[in-house]
Amino acid sequence: MDQAEELRRMIEKQNQQKDVARVITVTSGKGGVGKSNISVNLAVQLSRLGKRVIILDADFGLANVEIMLGIRPKYNLADLMFHGKTLREIITEGPQNIGFISGGSGIDELANLSRVQLDDLRKMLYELDDLADVIIVDTGAGISDSVLEFVAASSEVILVTTPEPTSITDAYALLKTLVKRSQFSIDDTIIKIVSNRVDSILEGKELYNKLSMVVQNYLHLNVEFLGAIPMDMNVSKAVIKQKPVSLAYPNSDAAKAMYEMANVLCNEAVVEEEKHKKKGISHLFSNLVKFKKNRSSLND
Repeated sequence: MDQAEELRRMIEKQNQQKDVARVITVTSGKGGVGKSNISVNLAVQLSRLGKRVIILDADFGLANVEIMLGIRPKYNLADLMFHGKTLREIITEGPQNIGFISGGSGIDELANLSRVQLDDLRKMLYELDDLADVIIVDTGAGISDSVLEFVAASSEVILVTTPEPTSITDAYALLKTLVKRSQFSIDDTIIKIVSNRVDSILEGKELYNKLSMVVQNYLHLNVEFLGAIPMDMNVSKAVIKQKPVSLAYPNSDAAKAMYEMANVLCNEAVVEEEKHKKKGISHLFSNLVKFKKNRSSLND
């Protein structure tokens, strides 16, 4: 038995002995489609529905989550990794009782963590399963190796797209590149589509249908429809205020759509657990460690 297999079995045994968090990774094929905004507002709405939520900002090098929350964290992941801070010390308290962990801004070390460092980070983050019911991982945008590895390592993914042709094309490109990766398992991953900035729910569903049909025909991959968020000027106003639209304008169309999606996620939780057991944050990072090991072996 190699070390990676032994690590996976150890994590599975640990997770059988404790209640682990549901980990949802939010991503997009290109920047500027509202990915981080959706991550933050889903966290707020899930908290309103009684869930303990922590956002992990995995977009290393940028700091979109903290900017949207209007909060400057005292510590970030780099302080956990390199400066001796504890996990609880780097969790910043946000609005509506959500917590978030900043990836930091311009921190090259985090974007290039070694396999050993990723394994150390996995061990440090293990406690998150005790602190949250849901962990939302906000990745970077695009099809870089770091983004694709996070998505491939995840068991539940939300892919955000808009009606713009470039956004649809890039969303498809992300899925196409993902399917080609040996680390990605179709059977172990649920991918949900969010249609953002649409004129109506109907347009959002049509956008999903078009993308889903192409993905099924050419990639043999099934994707689910989570919901649609209408174009709403209140979202821009909230961003300027550095406050989630769900709090700044709770009765806006965008906020209501975000609440409906959070409600869907909560209502489907029991069904999802029967299909795919919750695996917690350690499972995601153990997969990342495995990917790094495999990549190193290929480069040797």
